[in-house]
Amino acid sequence: MNFDWTDMAGALHKAAMAFAAILASTLLTLNPANAGSVSRIDANDRQITVSFDGLVESASAFSLLGPDRIAVDIKGGKAGRGGRAAGMVKAVRQGQYRPNTARIVFDLDSPAIITEGGFSADGKSLKLSLQTVGGDALNKGRKSFLPPVQFRAEPPKKSYSVKVPLGKPQDEVTLPKISGPDDKDRPLVVIDAGHGGHDPGAVSPHGGKYEKTVVLAIAKAVRDQLVASGRVRVALTRETDKYLVLEERYGIARRLGAELFISIHADAAGNQSANGATVYTLSEVASDREAAKLAARENRSNIINGVNLGESNQDVSSILIDLTQRETMNVSADFAKLLIREGQRMIKFRTNPHRFASLIVLKAPDTPSVLFETGYLTNKEDVALLSSKDGQSKVAIGIANAIEAHFARKLVQR
Repeated sequence: MNFDWTDMAGALHKAAMAFAAILASTLLTLNPANAGSVSRIDANDRQITVSFDGLVESASAFSLLGPDRIAVDIKGGKAGRGGRAAGMVKAVRQGQYRPNTARIVFDLDSPAIITEGGFSADGKSLKLSLQTVGGDALNKGRKSFLPPVQFRAEPPKKSYSVKVPLGKPQDEVTLPKISGPDDKDRPLVVIDAGHGGHDPGAVSPHGGKYEKTVVLAIAKAVRDQLVASGRVRVALTRETDKYLVLEERYGIARRLGAELFISIHADAAGNQSANGATVYTLSEVASDREAAKLAARENRSNIINGVNLGESNQDVSSILIDLTQRETMNVSADFAKLLIREGQRMIKFRTNPHRFASLIVLKAPDTPSVLFETGYLTNKEDVALLSSKDGQSKVAIGIANAIEAHFARKLVQR
């Protein structure tokens, strides 16, 4: 059954209130009251000891290379703070990996593995034997440990899964072709070249380069890079000089069922010394004045002769969509960090390159999305890089590497 935004607005608003109590109780049941918190950690060359102030369900440990680490996951546990490190263990860190799982990470001087271990008779401490090994002998498997049955925390007895159709945008725009492997199990990313048609975007004072032309060339280079690797599928919102309203851009990604949406742009500034790339993710509160100005400028792309072409297809405002979008925003922020990490090997980024803005093109409630300002067309060095084949290839490699790293990480998490 197909839904459009206007037909489902009333139904979703009513459903939001009906499910609100259930959703709230879901968050509570993920953190059982009897979960044991990590109260003490001692680690040295030979042994790791983790103590708890209550019962936990189980524990598992695995080793990592580059940097050398051992991670210990405590299911049914809550993270505490720090820990005592000595010998080959340089530092101890801990945090809540999942609502019902605490993760402890031991930073090491050299590769090591857990050879054996177990819980105490009362289930309130875990001892693991540590042994150094050569990197090529590292056991990449996970070792699991269970407390005695009578001293084992019970998993949450209740859990809820609430699924509500968010609907699809209206089908005014023909869906683009999908390039890459003919395998629907491969993840799909949609690349959006900003502006187009009557809307040129920024215009460079250095050679008169149009943003719409430069970013389309970069988008195609990203597609070609991804297709050559064969790891993911990719589609472009536009392959020609045509205009799309902002909702149509992310609407294409939603209709295709994309797992990632990247809108590529090139910035402009009154100060021609401004240079470097910036990654934006969605927030109703802009991270700075410049981010707010960018959102105002980019969001005006929908307006022609005073008419807002996107008004007929606005997002539904409801509790359920807000919750979905909050998780989507978290994934988007994680990808932004990857994009900066991979992209900085090829191009220069600004200071504090991850910023937040209320950008319409990023408002798909269920598709992780970023807007990538690849540089400034008002800067001589940036426009030379972004308008050249070599520069476009460098930017494309950085983006493609980040995309592949993102989906590889998701595969490992599954």
